[in-house]
Amino acid sequence: MVKNMTDQDVKQQVRRFYDQVGWQLEADGLYQNAHYEDLRPVSAEYIHRCHGRVGRHLKASGKYLLDAGSGPVQYEEYMEYLRGYQFRVCADISIVALQEARKKLGDQGLYVVSDVANLPFKSDVFEGVMSMHTIHHLPWDDHKQAYQELYRVLALDSTAVVVNGWSDSGLVGAIDHLVKRFNRTRRWLAGGKGLKKVGKGTQAKEKGTYVQKYNAAWLKKELEGVVPIHILVWRSASVRSLRTFIHEKLGGMQLLHWLYLLEEKYPRFFGENGQYPLIVINKCKEKE
Repeated sequence: MVKNMTDQDVKQQVRRFYDQVGWQLEADGLYQNAHYEDLRPVSAEYIHRCHGRVGRHLKASGKYLLDAGSGPVQYEEYMEYLRGYQFRVCADISIVALQEARKKLGDQGLYVVSDVANLPFKSDVFEGVMSMHTIHHLPWDDHKQAYQELYRVLALDSTAVVVNGWSDSGLVGAIDHLVKRFNRTRRWLAGGKGLKKVGKGTQAKEKGTYVQKYNAAWLKKELEGVVPIHILVWRSASVRSLRTFIHEKLGGMQLLHWLYLLEEKYPRFFGENGQYPLIVINKCKEKE
């Protein structure tokens, strides 16, 4: 995090990054931002099945689905959530993101330049609300407000789903420590023993923008009595751990199959201790 940045500075930086870098198509036909994901075939089925968890919690149908921080709706799985809805309302701080989203959705989309922490919509209007990997780009003081805004615009008897990332959950911290030690050893062997160095892109750092994350304990404390949440798992494995340990010749697909089954059996544990939680917000009518 850059010191002495105001909240407005942060938002301008994020907007500038996505307009100029993140949502630009590259030679391989992918957006630059997609390269933060593990795009290898060995991980494809696992990642696809994790995407499917979002749709489980959204209402199957409705008039308006809000996609808060929609980006260009870059993955095919994101289109699946729209099937039962008349319109997808794409709200994003990046104009380029909305221009790209329009290419995919056309008249089935409505496009609004918007700050997720200050949504320009009436209360109780969206039968479905989703926000994928967006809130961690907000200034720290806006995180709680963003959840409140998503809850405010959600219709009664409806559900919102937020996918975000943790900074220091127990499982992630332990695995990341192991990953760092493993990669240090690998680099030492490559440089000191004359072995072939790891190919470019395996652990390369992409040019990124402002990110501010927290852990499950912080979120539960901040939202207690304000926004009702359930923390489940979206995906427990980080991109770094996938790229380091999961390889086709080492049974990577089978390992991820087992990991997915474990996540399904213990969704709360892996949600609070893995890398990417799926945060479910239910807005129920008050009992008379």
